[in-house]
Amino acid sequence: MVRTQIQLTEEQAKSLKRLAHSRHLSIAELIRQAVDSLIQTGSAIDIGERRQRAMALAGRFGSGRKDISQKHDDYLADAFRK
Repeated sequence: MVRTQIQLTEEQAKSLKRLAHSRHLSIAELIRQAVDSLIQTGSAIDIGERRQRAMALAGRFGSGRKDISQKHDDYLADAFRK
């Protein structure tokens, strides 16, 4: 193991402590798991690949509504209220 030192905001430290406690882990182990997850997801797909995937999905799904381009904000707000 390599010892390192980081600085967190008070809110980050409190949240990490609560999360670690709820998962029965040390804060250090929780941070190691988070770093592993970031490394796996961050390096697996580069930005160009992400763009290509997003563009491939564009237009593949339909809402069935004819006014979606004018009222998309209203529909989005309704969806988040549910």
